[in-house]
Amino acid sequence: MSEIEQFAAYAAAFEKAYEANDWAILEPFFHEDAVYVVGLTEPLGGTFTGRDAILEYFDRVLNNFDRRFATRTINLIEGPRLEGGSVWIHGGVTYTAADVPDVYLDLEETVEFDGGRIRRLEDVYKDEVAAQIDAYLEAHSKTLGIEL
Repeated sequence: MSEIEQFAAYAAAFEKAYEANDWAILEPFFHEDAVYVVGLTEPLGGTFTGRDAILEYFDRVLNNFDRRFATRTINLIEGPRLEGGSVWIHGGVTYTAADVPDVYLDLEETVEFDGGRIRRLEDVYKDEVAAQIDAYLEAHSKTLGIEL
């Protein structure tokens, strides 16, 4: 299976795990010592080392952020493509909920595979997007019930 196909399988499994709220579905996709770098400030960002820490992060951030919205719409803008030995994508997510403005988060993601499993995952946000997220959380976290 090519790295692009591996990424597609991971992305599909991620959505299944999100729907089921069962992050164990993703265990086979990550090396035990994988690293995930999320280029945002806490509580949404940070560096997570080890498969268990990554899966715990998914559970925490998706339940404390994504699930606070009525809708979550993923938009693939570019990719996936191989770039520098990693799979690269450019995409975004639009979130909507009652009583708050919609928010769109634009990001680039790189996924490094080793032996068919993810060794490193990185989400990169432009500075202005990270600042937008911080401002949005400051203004709307209480309405959404997001714990900061």
